[in-house]
Amino acid sequence: MNTRLLHPLGRTILTVAPMLLATPAAGQAPPATAPITALRFGAMAEPTGRTTKNVTILVQADTVLRVGTGTAMIPKGATVIDLRRYTAIPGLIDVHTHVTFVRDKATPLANGPRSRDSVIAAAATNLRRTLETGVTTVRDLGASNYADIGIRDAVNSGAMIGPRLFVAGYGLSKVTTPPVAGQPSLAARGRVRDTMEIKDAIQAQVDAGADWIKMYGSTGTYANTTGVQTFTDVEMRVAAETAHRFKRPIAIHSYGDSGGRAALRAGAESVEHPAGFDDATLAEWAKRGTMYVPTIDHNRFYAENASLLGYTREQVAGLDSFRLYNLETARRAHAAGVRFAMGSDAVWWMFGENTRELGWFVKAGMSPAQALATATTNGALLLGKPTKLGRIAPGFYADIVAVEGDPLRSINVILDGVRWVMKDGRVVVDKR
Repeated sequence: MNTRLLHPLGRTILTVAPMLLATPAAGQAPPATAPITALRFGAMAEPTGRTTKNVTILVQADTVLRVGTGTAMIPKGATVIDLRRYTAIPGLIDVHTHVTFVRDKATPLANGPRSRDSVIAAAATNLRRTLETGVTTVRDLGASNYADIGIRDAVNSGAMIGPRLFVAGYGLSKVTTPPVAGQPSLAARGRVRDTMEIKDAIQAQVDAGADWIKMYGSTGTYANTTGVQTFTDVEMRVAAETAHRFKRPIAIHSYGDSGGRAALRAGAESVEHPAGFDDATLAEWAKRGTMYVPTIDHNRFYAENASLLGYTREQVAGLDSFRLYNLETARRAHAAGVRFAMGSDAVWWMFGENTRELGWFVKAGMSPAQALATATTNGALLLGKPTKLGRIAPGFYADIVAVEGDPLRSINVILDGVRWVMKDGRVVVDKR
């Protein structure tokens, strides 16, 4: 059965058949002189729900060269890695992180590093813990001093080991105080008052090298679960139009339903966190194809660490209440056909727990295969890389995870069973 991949706005961009023993498309093959590694797995689980036994994956440089069964396809001289105790899944994608948010759990209320160089260095721990969950690609949504851009470039150059990053620079937040004469605009740092400054802020992020634009469309963060819309519908529309003019997608943060509806109708590629919505809005959402990133689990993290973070009993009650509200919205959205992408909203020592969001998706009514799709093929669609990320297939990046057990029977296999991770053809985690 063919799998139809869609652009987040609904346009068909690729139709692929789940095919074994295929060869790469023309122009996608790595250099013929590069050595070949053969990975032998007991099984391979796909986001479509298909499982293939006794799988061999040939990897050359950073690319999957061929996928088949048995040993006959293994070329002479190839390096063979025996992973037959495990099931292969694609490298996972977390579309909402903050890798530059660094704090030590032993001293949770102490300020983390502040200078750009110190933040980049300290983020190495967050990158490592993310890889250990099987996440090989992240979308990082907001950082100061363009430290996220520095980390992305360091990972791409090989100077740092970490997941592949798509980054946003400064997120746009609304300033409500009147300007002071002689005070310079803070638009380049994402703090804006009007539509003109929105345009300036977006251009500044693009000029700095951001892949995405992030806008904070409502209140709500950490222990604060309010969802008061901060940017008007018009301002969100201007932001989306400006981002798209610069050929950048936009993600809009909104805990509340009014901000979420405004972000949806503004043309955002994804809306982060929202809860609420009536049936008509969910039907519209499904029709538009906008990606829903509910980030249910991050409020679990804050509630469980409330004593370390100094949160009150009332704040914990608010976190627990919003999590249930968020989960119910996700259940209704899934039933309505809204497309999801997995986003953890990981900060501080939540890195290493990135995939726990998938457990909430199963509670919301998804099958394990559907939950896996949110962190693979759906994430790849959102990032504009449906032919390079999210699947184990010829021509795709060699991002491959070995898990112990059958992830299509139990999502806990992904949450707790990651034993080995390859990213770009390099083994980055080995806990066998």
